[in-house]
Amino acid sequence: MQLKGRSVGFALTGSHCTYGEIWPQVEHLIELGLDVYPIASHTVAHTDTRFGRGKDIIAKFKHITGKDVIIEIVDAEPIGPKKPFDVMIIAPCTGNSLARLANAITDTAVLMAAKAQLRNLRPLVLAISTNDGLSMNARNIGSLLNARNVFFVPFGQDNPTQKSNSLVADMTLIAPTLDKALDYKQLQPIVIERSIRSVK
Repeated sequence: MQLKGRSVGFALTGSHCTYGEIWPQVEHLIELGLDVYPIASHTVAHTDTRFGRGKDIIAKFKHITGKDVIIEIVDAEPIGPKKPFDVMIIAPCTGNSLARLANAITDTAVLMAAKAQLRNLRPLVLAISTNDGLSMNARNIGSLLNARNVFFVPFGQDNPTQKSNSLVADMTLIAPTLDKALDYKQLQPIVIERSIRSVK
């Protein structure tokens, strides 16, 4: 892998039930020698759910990375001219953020950072977690699969019996996907058979 010494913008959006799968991957990237910069949407920072309080999630993200979490759009805007990230990932990337990105809507720090990354012609990786990936968001996934410098962590149906439209990335494939994306290549296969997740 060519990840050691590289910088990655790691952005969280509001798929709260997925964070338990995300933290080990952030720690893994740091173990591999990446410099991880944390970013989060307002939904992450300011929403309390049965999966945790927003402020606790942000505190954990800061603790793991050792850096302040970018939450405000104005703090994400300098990413464009400063070009700090070799690669950026949104994990988990909700259907809401997916749809906004596909339609050029920039209303969160995460989307501002993603816009800046693409402005700089650098790779952006999406690790989707969306209950409507095979329904209303299918068109947006299709658009982004065809977008320049956008790559996907391989994904599949996480529970086709109880949530037939749901698609979730295999978060254990984040590191190899980032490695390929640094060469502007997509880790294959993109569509995979996922282990079944219980409905949370």
